[in-house]
Amino acid sequence: MSGILSYGSYLPYRRLQRAHIASAMGTPAGRGSRSVASYDEDATSMGVEASRAALAHLPGGSGAEQVFFSTTRPPYLDKTNAGVLHAALGLDQDAFAVDMVGSVRSGVGALKSALASSEASLAVSADIRTGLPGGVDERDGGDGAAALLCAAAGEFIADYLGGDSASAEFLDRWRVPGEIASKVWEERFGESAYVPLAAAAVSRAFEQVGITATDIDHLIVTGLQARAVRSVAKAVGVRPEALVDDLTGVVGNTGTAHPALLLASVLDVAAPAETIAVVVLADGVDVMIFRTTELLPSRRQPLGVRAQIEASRDDLSYAKYLTWRGILRTEPPRRPDPVPPAAPPSYRSERWKYAFVGSRCSCGTVHLPPARVCMRCHAVDQVSPESMREVKATIATYTIDHLTYSESPPAVVGVLDFDGGGRFQCQLTDVDPDSLSIGDRVEMTFRNVYTANGIHNYFWKARPVRGQD
Repeated sequence: MSGILSYGSYLPYRRLQRAHIASAMGTPAGRGSRSVASYDEDATSMGVEASRAALAHLPGGSGAEQVFFSTTRPPYLDKTNAGVLHAALGLDQDAFAVDMVGSVRSGVGALKSALASSEASLAVSADIRTGLPGGVDERDGGDGAAALLCAAAGEFIADYLGGDSASAEFLDRWRVPGEIASKVWEERFGESAYVPLAAAAVSRAFEQVGITATDIDHLIVTGLQARAVRSVAKAVGVRPEALVDDLTGVVGNTGTAHPALLLASVLDVAAPAETIAVVVLADGVDVMIFRTTELLPSRRQPLGVRAQIEASRDDLSYAKYLTWRGILRTEPPRRPDPVPPAAPPSYRSERWKYAFVGSRCSCGTVHLPPARVCMRCHAVDQVSPESMREVKATIATYTIDHLTYSESPPAVVGVLDFDGGGRFQCQLTDVDPDSLSIGDRVEMTFRNVYTANGIHNYFWKARPVRGQD
């Protein structure tokens, strides 16, 4: 039997109130907010953050032997985006990393591939959902990521009991490459296609696992056709209290990531021996049924989904949202354009640039970036690698720069003193410059510093500590 070893999720710091869209565009307001990836985030960087949470508390240092990365918004085409996750997580070189991109159903494909594998496999899904200004997808979409580490054997937090699928070819939603927004057929058509498929797939899954609807403690039904989702949720026949909040009121629908994100929200609160059914409507129907184990309470992710929502801010302006999405072009800084990173030095410094690995001298001095010659005792080649990405730090000093190039000025740059040694200067993100102070605690986060000549310059920034220090 396969199952889930650990899980993690990531929601961006910023949310956009739907009322702000309505105020600017004169459209129906809707209630609540949607999550918004910052100007320096993309599907890959969010996938890294979710994966770090999933791997945070694994016993014995165990990690992923495979990475399946799914998204409808890949930062690269032709080039494998999962390779960046592989490097940022510091996985062994023989770990397989591959993309599953293009459709919302790719997230289910990544998860089912991980569950079917004989190796410990990390299914990572991340999306940035964008629609045309004032449109339904812009209002109801959301940005986020989730990661589930699965294996064929091990100490599971949730056993995979089984499931079923139904596939059908019909046009309910589509987008040609290069377009920023999807086209959607009338929702009653989607409902008429999805509901009978779901009824058959759910019935087969329950029969295969040997349960009935009344045995379900948590039912997740998700998809981009809201009308079909509502109808299927009613048709399954579970107890009303078993239906899981789909978070669309405060986060929006994160597309490829949403099934795993909702599963993470259930694992945050579920008790041992509870049954979870996940029903995904995307170019067909997929049903997956899990049962939690006694290990779940000791392996919950460091910061739960609800806690991430509570730690976020919903005061983002609509104009800034459009700017971050590249829909509203503003005058760039009157400075030279950033220089794209070169391939050879990026390759040579992979462990530093992507995994944030410094060096520690035999005398105990930590060097960031890594150095062969110790700046304290001057010993040569007496150093060992020192992973710093999970080490918290304190702001020693900082500056707010209105002149340097930044995609969202002003740039905030801080000098950090890391716990246990090591000083480093880097950009800060997810921070309010007016409330920043020397002595504030920060943690590292993987971001796209800038993009030049089509090359994404990934590196690490510092952000205020989310959750408990």
